[in-house]
Amino acid sequence: MAKESSVSLKNLTVLGQEHLPSGGGFMIVPSRLDSLDLRRLEELLSGRPVVYLLEQGAALDEELRVHLEKDHVQALAIVPHATDPDAYRTAVRGALKDSAVIIYLPAQAAAVTAAYTTVPATKLEFLLRAGVPVLPLEVMLKEDAVTPVGPRFGDDERIFAFGAMLQVENVSVAAYQESLLRLSEQAFSSSPALDMHLAYAVLRGLKKHGSSNCVIDGKDEKILGFDKVLAAALALSRVVRRETSKHRVAIILPPGTGGLICNLAVLFAGKVPVNLNFTAGRAAIESAIRRGEIDRFLTADIFVRKMQTFPWPPMKQLILVERLMPKLKISIGICFALSKLLPPALLAVMFGIPQKGGSTEATLLFTSGSSGEPKGVALTHRNLIANVTQFGNRLALDNTDSILGSLPLFHSFGCTVTLWYPIIYGLNLVTYPSPLEVKKIAELVEKHRVSLMIATPTFLRGYLRGVNREQLASLKLLVTGAEKLPATVAEAFETKFGKRVLEGYGLTETSPVSNVNLPDPAPLGNEAKGYVWLPSHRQGSVGQVLHGLAVKITHPETGKPQPLHQSGMIWFKGPNVFEGYLNDPKRTEEVIQDGWFRTGDIGHVDADGFLYIEGRLSRFSKIAGEMVPHETVEEALVKAIGLENESSRKIALVGVPDADKGEALILLTAMSGGPEQQEILELRYRLLEKGMPPLWIPKKMVRVAEIPVLASGKLDVQSCEKIARAAVGL
Repeated sequence: MAKESSVSLKNLTVLGQEHLPSGGGFMIVPSRLDSLDLRRLEELLSGRPVVYLLEQGAALDEELRVHLEKDHVQALAIVPHATDPDAYRTAVRGALKDSAVIIYLPAQAAAVTAAYTTVPATKLEFLLRAGVPVLPLEVMLKEDAVTPVGPRFGDDERIFAFGAMLQVENVSVAAYQESLLRLSEQAFSSSPALDMHLAYAVLRGLKKHGSSNCVIDGKDEKILGFDKVLAAALALSRVVRRETSKHRVAIILPPGTGGLICNLAVLFAGKVPVNLNFTAGRAAIESAIRRGEIDRFLTADIFVRKMQTFPWPPMKQLILVERLMPKLKISIGICFALSKLLPPALLAVMFGIPQKGGSTEATLLFTSGSSGEPKGVALTHRNLIANVTQFGNRLALDNTDSILGSLPLFHSFGCTVTLWYPIIYGLNLVTYPSPLEVKKIAELVEKHRVSLMIATPTFLRGYLRGVNREQLASLKLLVTGAEKLPATVAEAFETKFGKRVLEGYGLTETSPVSNVNLPDPAPLGNEAKGYVWLPSHRQGSVGQVLHGLAVKITHPETGKPQPLHQSGMIWFKGPNVFEGYLNDPKRTEEVIQDGWFRTGDIGHVDADGFLYIEGRLSRFSKIAGEMVPHETVEEALVKAIGLENESSRKIALVGVPDADKGEALILLTAMSGGPEQQEILELRYRLLEKGMPPLWIPKKMVRVAEIPVLASGKLDVQSCEKIARAAVGL
């Protein structure tokens, strides 16, 4: 193909070039393509004949349009909703007969930041009917894999990641999606910015945003600028470094300025912060301390007196911050002056903070233990920097925004999203020690114009009573996770507050965010003028996968690969996926295979890339050979009983062994009522009338004082199972 002049490939990184055949006869379907990318792609194709495939009237940038109008350029225009599929196949095959390469040109699209594709599923489905081999191509801006404190990249610095050729018999929307997500992971993971040490990243964040952003402690309304937070943390870090030679230091504090400074100080001291779950049982806490090899604990005197049941170590091992900090006044003043005078790199050298962290341990968290003994999850610097980047770039908030930090710091969302994220991206942080005090939190949201609130469905129920619509008016994003969002809660919240609840998903092992729904983007222009619009929210899903994370689905029992659109076991791969459980190779081997993490959750991905969680494998019962999802049944029960407006969880479904059908369903209820047998019989008839399969209806009801939940708001499955088993004599 004739070209006027070659284009420089200097700022282009090419991955998977071995997948690019030397000949033609295939179609390239890129995730996105502007005029610069197109010319680079032409250069890589080494003069092979190229035919451009585009939709008639597609909105393209001006340079692309000018290029297509040149005499030597061949283009094939289609109208997906009007073009006959057979005629389309004939035209495409005809264009390929001279060993040409067909390149699809996506139209200009309104989509979330760092979307994995700009090609809508309906258009993609038609494109893939061509009956020719398809070569997936991920085009990534290098700037999309960097935080505000990382290295900067120019607009022309891109990554091309070519996937393996999808042969005709294997071409499908699901196969193309899976390939593109894997390429997104490869491209994102190649970013050197992900190797930054977390301590260096937050040091740079506190320096960069020092005078523009602050922490507001909702307990006493004290405001501390990021520059003063940095000085206090640096001064405290010297004490922490002197106090212990151990690798890890425990922090036993609720969300607040104190908890933030302590976490920063431990990081700056070159050690690993371990935020202990002070609401867990004694055995679980002692196990965490033992396994973490911890001999120093940062806490506060008032907290020691309040938490009488906590297995406190000897006083000599406690560092009581409210007693210590006044003694560090001079040291804090010196650190403040140094932080103002010195650039981040020199400040880091002075305090012994490395610039690179990579795969070394950055923090240790313990899983909630909702379905078993808590596991130690050692997250690396790379894990946390990657997830902050993924989450931060997708949300696209700026330093005029504020985030509410009320989730426990021992909770993975509370740690990554309300500690590291606001510091690195420069958001004001408004803290409060308990997510349960919804009236106080609503006052803080209103007073400080909070933009982003993270909660769980259990905590959201509390806002439906006693909180006014105007108090939450400033919220731009209300994200929920940790447990499935019931449609009844989402609908009630939107009706009362006019705010859509955006369900997300994540696990401690994914640092934690993997998916999130977001408000749909504003259209770039009229669809009739060729502009494309891609949704970023779909009710019932947990949102699209974050940039840089690959997904695959396998059969839950056989482990065989399945198409993404088919329900099965969800696996993730990406730089935010942990490397293994603390000193537990056996359980690590059960969930990590060739870099892929087995989540334990059952679900599927739809044609637009939205992930649907059908339930945790442990929250399914196999009854007479059929997999029954507890959460789906619970949602139907909530509607049948009329519990939509309850502020706390009132029911839970549990499976127990059954000699006849493998398992039987037990309904735990915190509602008062008449004879249980009569009530369960009436409920059965009601559910049958609504079309629920008989196998899905619980056989027995057990009344309890309250449904056990964890501090994170998650259902305490283990405690529920104990109650159910005892009720049936097991």
